[in-house]
Amino acid sequence: MAKTHHISRERLLGASGGSAYTLTILAAKRAMQLADGEKPLLDKPGEKVLENALREIEAGKIAIAAAVQRAAETPDSE
Repeated sequence: MAKTHHISRERLLGASGGSAYTLTILAAKRAMQLADGEKPLLDKPGEKVLENALREIEAGKIAIAAAVQRAAETPDSE
């Protein structure tokens, strides 16, 4: 059985300024970027893009300001 990484809710909320809404948007946007082929920022990424996004946020590799900047540079596909 594969060993899973426990993702700390407290660390995730700390990385999102304490806002569960901001965390949700940040994780969703990063997961979509990973699903679209962007390279993970983790040494050993898992198979699931959402888990990778949350692990990147927890590790401090993705920050709110960086995510907002990337979102501004990437046009939404409608």
